[in-house]
Amino acid sequence: MAGDPPSPSVIVDDVSVTYQVYEDRKPTLRALVANGLRPRPRRLIEAVREVSLVAHPGEVIGVVGRNGSGKTSLLRAIAGLLPVVGGAVYARSCPVLLGVSAALQPQLSGRQNVRLGGTALGLSRREIQQRLDEIVAFAGLEEFIDVPLRAYSSGMAARLQFAIATAISPEVLLVDEVLGVGDQEFQRRGAQRIRELVEGRGTAFVVSHRPASIIELCSRAIWLERGRLVADGEPSEVVAAYGSVTGG
Repeated sequence: MAGDPPSPSVIVDDVSVTYQVYEDRKPTLRALVANGLRPRPRRLIEAVREVSLVAHPGEVIGVVGRNGSGKTSLLRAIAGLLPVVGGAVYARSCPVLLGVSAALQPQLSGRQNVRLGGTALGLSRREIQQRLDEIVAFAGLEEFIDVPLRAYSSGMAARLQFAIATAISPEVLLVDEVLGVGDQEFQRRGAQRIRELVEGRGTAFVVSHRPASIIELCSRAIWLERGRLVADGEPSEVVAAYGSVTGG
């Protein structure tokens, strides 16, 4: 029916994510003798706690919170890369996650990583070749595209990751601090690429520690605190509330 809102692109329904971590990473010889072969003590970290939200096409959702508040864990859960211990995530198509630690192959050249990444995204060899020059130009790596990735700076690698992932206009894009490690020109072009994505009825989640970027780029913002969703609304209001607590 005309005028009906678009169907959701992502539904996060009461999602919880936990990690098990060892209390003692390197037990002493005395502890080994005393404990024998007993399992090392572990504890649970509640990274995401009962988070619920609904995202629609055309939204850019900023994600703010302190370090360790669950931002990356939430994005990884949405991408299907972390198992949830409670609740469920539903996505209209396979989300594409971009992060500073996202997988690229350091022993391969930038060109080889483009081909590998394009294949992983479902592009044919011909489609990858057709997009190759545009991907390299967007990343600004024309002089370095045949250099092994291990020689790239974090900013260069982030530009390449972003250019590969957005070459296909994914319906759901998850951006974890990638724009923050590039220079100002790349940040501007990256923000414009995200706007073009959502204008084409895509959805983006953007994690950033830069309040101005969240306000400028996003149509909505959420705030995570100790794994819980404490605010969801207009970006300037959410950022102001977060800043009043953190002093940011």
